[in-house]
Amino acid sequence: MIKVAVTGVGGRMGGRILSLLREEDGVKIVGATEKEGHFSLGKDAGVFTGGAEIGVKIYDDVEVAAKEADVIVDFTSPAATLSNALYASKKGKAMVVGTTGFLEEEKKRLDKLAEDFPCVLSPNMSIGVNVMFEASRLLAEYLGTDFDVEILEAHHKHKIDSPSGTALRLGEAIAEALGRDFKKVARFERHGRIGERRKEEIGIQTIRGGDIIGEHTVIFCGMGERIEFTHRALNRDNFARGSIRALRWVVGKPPGIYTMKDVLGI
Repeated sequence: MIKVAVTGVGGRMGGRILSLLREEDGVKIVGATEKEGHFSLGKDAGVFTGGAEIGVKIYDDVEVAAKEADVIVDFTSPAATLSNALYASKKGKAMVVGTTGFLEEEKKRLDKLAEDFPCVLSPNMSIGVNVMFEASRLLAEYLGTDFDVEILEAHHKHKIDSPSGTALRLGEAIAEALGRDFKKVARFERHGRIGERRKEEIGIQTIRGGDIIGEHTVIFCGMGERIEFTHRALNRDNFARGSIRALRWVVGKPPGIYTMKDVLGI
């Protein structure tokens, strides 16, 4: 039996993950958290997320909520994730992290903390998107430098980081396949008299609006031909199911950072 604590259960992803976990065999929810002052604190996590009572109260302290947990599932914010990771490093708890928007220094800190616990870290837990990462890399290898690369991503108006972690990972995978330094070739905006497109650049453009859950399109533009492929998330269950697959995989692994590529055996 895998014992799980879910952080940020008042959020879109945390709540959905907890709901789906209730239906999983071989998994037991033992803890749930929300930030200090949140109206959900003290309530039963099962009832709060729209289901039956599960006997697990929501706390604002991960040390209390995750005391009995084997693994912590975290889709919160960089600051909250790092705080939870510090606890995991002290106790050797596994983690599944879907938080995005990490600054470079924050990512380095998480990497350092994960030397003491196993952690699956992915900007997108969707099985389809993680296959898309690999497909993008392979297409870039086959098409080579004669095709220009553009990435378009769209999310709901409440998303606070831009571009999405998924779009950045797509860009990194393609740049790696083409032998380019992503940080040097990424182009995040175009405005005014900017001149011709540089051959090596990888464009990433962002749309924010309404309740779009997540859409990512990769475009390879050649002379006289174009390849486009798109992943659209129709609901958040695909992310939640991916995280559940990851938590089942990560428990018992050696310390370190893993990706969904490891989980899926790609």
